[in-house]
Amino acid sequence: MNQKSLWVEGISDAVGFLGGALIGFWAGRLLGLETFEGQYTNSALGGLALIAVCGGLGLQLARRWRAVQARRAATAAEALPAPSKKQGKDR
Repeated sequence: MNQKSLWVEGISDAVGFLGGALIGFWAGRLLGLETFEGQYTNSALGGLALIAVCGGLGLQLARRWRAVQARRAATAAEALPAPSKKQGKDR
C-alpha cells in the first residue's frame, strides 16, 4: 500500500465511524434516550448501544465504499488500451 491509500483508508474509516455515531446519537435523542445522563440507567445504556451499533455500521459502509472505488479503478485500468511498443533504430 502506498501512503495515499493509507491516508484515504484512515480518513474514510474515521468519517464513516463518526458519521454513524452521530446518526446513532441523534436517533437516540429522537427516541428519548439520554446517552450522557451521568448514571448507568437503561436509557443511557440504550443510547450508548445505539451509538456503538451505528458507528460500526458507518465504518462498514465506509469500507464497502472503498471496495467499490477499488473495483472501479481496477476495471477502468483494464479498459485502457495497452501501451504500444514502438521499435525504433538503436543509437
